[in-house]
Amino acid sequence: MPHKNFVPPPQALDRNLALEVVRVTEASALAAAQWMGRGDEKAADDAATTAMRDALNSLAMDGVILNGEADDAAQPLHTGEKVGNGKGPRVDITLTAIEGVTICAKASHNALSVVAATDSGSFLHVPHNVYMEKIAVGGGLPAGIVDLDLQPEENLARVANAKGMSITDLTVCMLDRPRHSELLGRIYDAGARVVLIDDGDVSGAIATGLPETGIDIYMGSGGAAEGVLAAAGLKCLGGQMQCRLMLRSEDERQRARRAGIDDLIRKWDVDDMVRGDVMFAATGITDGHILKGVRHHPGGAVSHSMVMRSMTGTIRQLTARHDFIKHAKLHSS
Repeated sequence: MPHKNFVPPPQALDRNLALEVVRVTEASALAAAQWMGRGDEKAADDAATTAMRDALNSLAMDGVILNGEADDAAQPLHTGEKVGNGKGPRVDITLTAIEGVTICAKASHNALSVVAATDSGSFLHVPHNVYMEKIAVGGGLPAGIVDLDLQPEENLARVANAKGMSITDLTVCMLDRPRHSELLGRIYDAGARVVLIDDGDVSGAIATGLPETGIDIYMGSGGAAEGVLAAAGLKCLGGQMQCRLMLRSEDERQRARRAGIDDLIRKWDVDDMVRGDVMFAATGITDGHILKGVRHHPGGAVSHSMVMRSMTGTIRQLTARHDFIKHAKLHSS
């Protein structure tokens, strides 16, 4: 049964909104990149958040942030915040101005700016600052091929068999965290390769849907809001994902119930987390598995973005050259 907060989307989203949304991720990525490698996480986050909020509010939509950067209404890009100019379609937004603020500050790999948009009532609403178990694979595989309740060795064997490979040919992506030590050891013992990432599990999960990345499966746990974002991207790519909330205290269980989730141990798949037509945009801040990062040059920069839509299956890779001097003159006149 669908989650009680979900309603069927009334109509397809305006296709032009997808190209407008990528302007939002470009703006926040460019702002964050000014602080890339400077060791100041707060400055990078503040710059990206401000740029994303300003860009969202320039769009012709009646938007609300469903899974935001904070629960506190005093914080920018908080859950429940209204965005857009109020004159377009009703849209729910899930976002992160910087996925991987620490890696942006360190100029490490996989920092992204990400926004997903869909019709009102179509995203799973998750409480802020809780974790999910996650497993994801790309398209072209039998439905239900992976399951959180299976042993990791069984999931690896299923994926390898479906791809006509041996487990030793598989590459698994996961966050490099102490909590994953047992899982990591079992994957090594099974014979698969593992790509450990410092942060950025949205890009790690989405990489499974892009054959050129060489990532076959994503495993482990990470932020719940990032799980919904990854599900949005994988829906556009035809991939599969299964997630389950990891609620570690009574406070987290109560917050999940307030978010409208009654079944606290339910396994959520892509269509549970993202119903109807969804638009997904991401811009690289630093180089990563799915996108190159921002490249600065005197007076400007080059950005690399991806914009996708689930209804059409269209995937656009966009390279944009930004002239900061002309931009400044335009906005000062």
